[in-house]
Amino acid sequence: MKKRFWEIDFLRGIAIIMMIIFHFLWNLNYFYEFNIILSRGFWGIFQIITASLFLFLVGTSLAISNINKNTTYLKYLKRGLKIFSFGLIITLVTIFIFPNSFVIFGILHLIGVSIIISYIFRRFKYLNLVLGIIFIILGNILKKYVIDFNWLLFLGLRSGGFSSVDYFPIFPWFGVILIGIFFGKLLYSINKRNFRLKDLSENLVVRFVCFLGKKSLIIYLLHQVVLYGAFLILASFF
Repeated sequence: MKKRFWEIDFLRGIAIIMMIIFHFLWNLNYFYEFNIILSRGFWGIFQIITASLFLFLVGTSLAISNINKNTTYLKYLKRGLKIFSFGLIITLVTIFIFPNSFVIFGILHLIGVSIIISYIFRRFKYLNLVLGIIFIILGNILKKYVIDFNWLLFLGLRSGGFSSVDYFPIFPWFGVILIGIFFGKLLYSINKRNFRLKDLSENLVVRFVCFLGKKSLIIYLLHQVVLYGAFLILASFF
């Protein structure tokens, strides 16, 4: 039986809270023309940390899932396609809301594809750490180049006119997932931790944050709908 580790749910819950904060500020800029700089400086770093934490935990969870049971490729494929299909729904919605910067390859597209291809890396340990670093380095190199078309967006190559409200290409972001897989294998064995940790799972605050972590996908899918709708209503009155 698969065991849940409260610290992973807790960290995922922290990432959810950080994401909601960031998108709240984004809506302030969008609806009320606040001049909060989100692409660089403190909030730019905040966004990178938030996304990195999410994707690191995706990798860690994949490693633990593979440890706990002999997961077949079909299960990886089904799970990946499910997440990718949610990404396609976001693409369709954002085409209507943000026609000039809709989501083509956002974080859910990335996670879906990453789950599918991670099957290849499931048995590696230290190699995943090395490959993860290489992916991150290559991603930071690729983003400096501009090409004439957008067919390679999923890899990290884009045209000069490309714009999207959510863009997470395989290079560098799959590298973060690979590093998460490495640490998942390093820190966890079958149904147990390979390190000591005080059990805080009964603390009310921790339990609430863990709950958010357990419901991270549904919260991700709905939180911006709620925020955008609330701001849309408020903006019509104030």
